[in-house]
Amino acid sequence: MSARRTLPEGARRGWCPSLARPMPTGDGLLARIHPPLGRLTPAQLRAVADGARAYGNGHIDVTARGNLQIRGVSEASAAPLACALAQAGLGDTRDDGGPQRLTLTAPLAGLDPTEQIDVPALARAVEAAGLAVPGLPPKTLVAIDGGGAHGLGTVEADFFLFAEGPGQVAFGLATETGPLRCGVLLERQAAGAIGLALAAFAEIGGRRMRDLDAHGRAVIAAVAGFFPFEPTPLAPAPAPAAPGLAALSADRAALLVQAPFGRCTADRLEQVAALAGAQDVRLSAERGLALVVPASRSAVLQAELARAGFIVTPDDPRRAVAACPGAPACRSGTTPVPDHAARLAQALAPLAGLTAHVSGCAKGCAHPGPADLTLVGRDGAYDVVLAGPPSAEPATRLAFEVALDRIRKAAAAGLPALDPVFQDDVPG
Repeated sequence: MSARRTLPEGARRGWCPSLARPMPTGDGLLARIHPPLGRLTPAQLRAVADGARAYGNGHIDVTARGNLQIRGVSEASAAPLACALAQAGLGDTRDDGGPQRLTLTAPLAGLDPTEQIDVPALARAVEAAGLAVPGLPPKTLVAIDGGGAHGLGTVEADFFLFAEGPGQVAFGLATETGPLRCGVLLERQAAGAIGLALAAFAEIGGRRMRDLDAHGRAVIAAVAGFFPFEPTPLAPAPAPAAPGLAALSADRAALLVQAPFGRCTADRLEQVAALAGAQDVRLSAERGLALVVPASRSAVLQAELARAGFIVTPDDPRRAVAACPGAPACRSGTTPVPDHAARLAQALAPLAGLTAHVSGCAKGCAHPGPADLTLVGRDGAYDVVLAGPPSAEPATRLAFEVALDRIRKAAAAGLPALDPVFQDDVPG
């Protein structure tokens, strides 16, 4: 594991933007849309696409929390954009600085016949409970999983409500080393318990649950009804559905796609809306979208979205690389990250199983955790981190073309890891 390094001044991720409070970036303001339960009607998708063209620069991000971001908004266009999207039913839900969307669910929640609880109903109840709690930190997140065939997998959240049998919900709290299971509730009790826990969390005043000490977590668990506090590790939710087709019934299928590196455009989003028919489109924590389509047309629609540039199969090499917008979209970046990430994905393709992250700066917004190879942009070149997060000490520092050449040589030589081609240098 790589040692941590001291991050440069200002290397902290920004606030949680909304429509009313967009965030300055390198390409203007960034306005975030928080679709209720991560779902949008085709008409709402078209409203987002129209808004991105009329009030932004046409670029749209799909985030790791299943939200959308319109880029290139100006001071003059921010208010008209917010009004247009509010009219489409996508306006902000609160104005006190708290989380605009509190819950995270799998894109197939409510469609998976093997789920053991009613995830959409519980998510709506949790959202309502959260709205009644003033002072919630803006990044607060409750992960809800139904225990079906396609779940959330390993996610970063503050609270966890995971099905543990028919009508049974495990209640979990985040820590620095992973979520803890506090105990089990009946499904009908879960929203009330989480409401009490959220109020206690707001009263304690931490930014994230994982930042609290053991006493703080014990207090919150007790308020939620778990006393004495005797936690055990919380098992992760089932793995997410990979890009591709998932059968829902004899005549319906889910078509799951991902936006490469979380980047989309107004034109692509409008194409998704056109292909969705009358069905809602669901956003995923894998920076993707899920469409419910007729089984008879699923392969044709999948091919159309592939031509539009989406990731539609599990073996697409771009899935192994995380990337942020980079320069010039982000004012913290100095390198064209998405272009470099696409080329890196092709170079890494022969090295099956390796993961990579191209970050425009040390903040690591796209993937704060470790990867087999992390390239951290600095002054037009990259710090190379091996088996660590963006904040780790680099093994060396190289121009992108030099780093790419070494990866290609490792692939040609059939090396199982990248350490030998990067550890001969002294960081500079």
